[in-house]
Amino acid sequence: MSERSSIELEPGTLLQAAREVARNSYSPYSRFRVGAALKLSNGEIVTGTNVENSSYGLTICAERSAVARAVAQFGPEIRIEAVAVANLNDTASSPCGACRQVLAEFIAPDAPVIFAASNGVRTMPFSELLPLAFEMKPK
Repeated sequence: MSERSSIELEPGTLLQAAREVARNSYSPYSRFRVGAALKLSNGEIVTGTNVENSSYGLTICAERSAVARAVAQFGPEIRIEAVAVANLNDTASSPCGACRQVLAEFIAPDAPVIFAASNGVRTMPFSELLPLAFEMKPK
């Protein structure tokens, strides 16, 4: 278990990690540089950034990049305790619909999601961000 698991992270710490990783964005088409940081239940912080492609449909958002990295690093049992999303374009950017649905696989309904809003930074529980997530229950 990580030393970080015993330390309660401030929302600003997670948001700062998202801002820092946004600098690594590959966004030559939109120039919209986004970073995401996930606080996992094991105390680890995992980050991801958007990676664009000339075939726009193949672009991956920062949040999905972070989730894929977390699963690759720690396995499919990961659980997300908090999410922060930041961009370097000084504009509002909550997770898109696809990212919300991917996060739903691994996040608790009351987990905070922190993101840039039109009036500064906003924090809200995941269940408010995606109230009717699609889910399939195994038989």
